[in-house]
Amino acid sequence: MNFKESFLTALAALVANKLRALLTMLGIIIGVAAVITMIAIGEGAQKAVIERIQSLGSNLLFVSPGAQRGGGVVVVQFGTSVRLKNSDAEAIAARTSAVEAVVPEFSRQAQVKYENRNWNTRIVGTTPEYETARNFRAFAGRYFTHSEERGVAKVCLLGQNVVESLFPTGDPIGKTIRISGQSFQVIGILESKGQSGWQSPDDQIIVPLSTAQRRIFGVDFLSQISVKVANELLMDEAFLDIERIIRREHKLREEQDNDFSIRNQADIISTFEETQRTFTFLLAGIAAVSLLVGGIGIMNIMIVSVTERTKEIGIRKAIGARRRDIMSQFLIESVVMSISGGCLGIGVGILASYLITTYGNLTPIISVNSIAVSFVFASLVGIFFGIYPAWKAAMSNVIDALRYE
Repeated sequence: MNFKESFLTALAALVANKLRALLTMLGIIIGVAAVITMIAIGEGAQKAVIERIQSLGSNLLFVSPGAQRGGGVVVVQFGTSVRLKNSDAEAIAARTSAVEAVVPEFSRQAQVKYENRNWNTRIVGTTPEYETARNFRAFAGRYFTHSEERGVAKVCLLGQNVVESLFPTGDPIGKTIRISGQSFQVIGILESKGQSGWQSPDDQIIVPLSTAQRRIFGVDFLSQISVKVANELLMDEAFLDIERIIRREHKLREEQDNDFSIRNQADIISTFEETQRTFTFLLAGIAAVSLLVGGIGIMNIMIVSVTERTKEIGIRKAIGARRRDIMSQFLIESVVMSISGGCLGIGVGILASYLITTYGNLTPIISVNSIAVSFVFASLVGIFFGIYPAWKAAMSNVIDALRYE
């Protein structure tokens, strides 16, 4: 038998047992569809978050309390020695010419209320430079001024999520809300940035830094300092200047490690990509287990098929079929079943990704690589789990096979 005859024979065997073949292929279908969908969701989420991070501002350096370790992890040790102060931000602004804007920030969760509606959100205390440096512009209304920041004014700007939660039908500009029990006038609405993974930039309220520190939270330190560098070519110079300035402000000796960390957007994106890639591979690996289960199902049904067709095998051998003819016949049948399941799984995976795009807030990215890998893996499953049943059929004794009832 040549390949064409073996293929047609395998196809005829599958058509003759449609329901059994479909149930056998179900594991392969689910496995391939799950792998494609998980990878598509992972890559889509990664692209979306990277775009969100890049949209928050350019040429930025982020100074945070705590020493940085390998892999971008920042280890924060509790205590005043690792806290950033307002004076650190003032020193950076005064002593380096490589930066365009220095934006001190303090943020913490707090309860906000308007009439009978409550919402828990992130309160960000900062300066007016936050608007341009972090690219958080006012969609409506205005930002607070330097005089309002110095005067500890009780004014605020709302993110889109907060607006939807507290003012679902009305205009919040000019209204008064309560933050941690204190009255604040809404003077602006921030433009929407979209979901950014673990924390939405639309779910926050911007207030003057002095107001956040003195009136709301009663602190005298910062969560981080955002520094907008004047030019991308000056990033390294700015990094070294900031490190030198803060070490001097914190009175660190030469042999002492930094008690702060300085990161740029590339570091943040790189760390996130590594984390997202790990989770994507983990989910895809879990989904791939379905392929192995499907392969076991193929082996099981092929062994049943060999048993059912023992007499047919004996007749083929009696009229001249060689062992390799019998083996190739059943192996091709196994591979055809596996590849058919793989093709159906690819279709189901693409359909699932389309449904997520249509009804969800995420846009999965279906890559050619994920489809190719799934197809090749499905083919290998068919070959691997079809070898034993094919070998068993090829090694059967002609006399015993002809006597089999």
